[in-house]
Amino acid sequence: MRGGPARLVGRGQGLAESRVPGVARPERPRHGSGALPGPAVPALPRRLHLRQEERHPLRAAHRGPAQSVAILLYLARKYKVPDHWYPRDPQACARVDEYLAWQHTTLRRNCLRALWHKVMLPVFLGEPVSPEMLATTLAELDMALQVLEGKFLQDKAFLIGPHISLADLVAITELMHPVGAGCQVFKGRPKLAAWRQRVEAAVGEVLFQEAHEVILKAKDSQPADPSLKQKMLPKVLAMIQ
Repeated sequence: MRGGPARLVGRGQGLAESRVPGVARPERPRHGSGALPGPAVPALPRRLHLRQEERHPLRAAHRGPAQSVAILLYLARKYKVPDHWYPRDPQACARVDEYLAWQHTTLRRNCLRALWHKVMLPVFLGEPVSPEMLATTLAELDMALQVLEGKFLQDKAFLIGPHISLADLVAITELMHPVGAGCQVFKGRPKLAAWRQRVEAAVGEVLFQEAHEVILKAKDSQPADPSLKQKMLPKVLAMIQ
């Protein structure tokens, strides 16, 4: 499953989906019904979408999580995006960096493992996953969600404060992996559920659904061709260890 927050970076009010060089979407109202508190999210340059990676020195055949974040930060700095995405204020910037450093081996890992252990390995690749392994994976995901909500989100509107940032983009992208596998990650977590709604509203509901269209259909995956399975399985097992 390929994906990442850069899928949401492009035109629109700060964000767009990367499979085309710009996705038409309705404007988020700045005032009145449907408006978010705080300043409206201004547009990023139209050229700022995933194809920009083709000219970026960090592009590689297989992008790891560190490369994905590095590319996202590169784009934010190069095109001088609105300050709330990656703040110039040292303290606010440090909070974004703290989240990005934490998520690599915690939330991201556990979200990917939940997707593959619950759906992609048994359904797509036909590899059985023991109930014990699945239970352990989901328990580790639950612990990561507790940290996300209790340490990073707390009572704030977004992960670092009153406005959306790159930390929110990275987080919501990862959480859509277990959601696509049928995990109820927001159930029983009202703060996290409300945060998800704010992120979706800031991005734009139509754009948000388009950006995650593929991953949200993961649980409906058909079995892979045997030759594809043979090619993918070693890479997948290495990725989710």
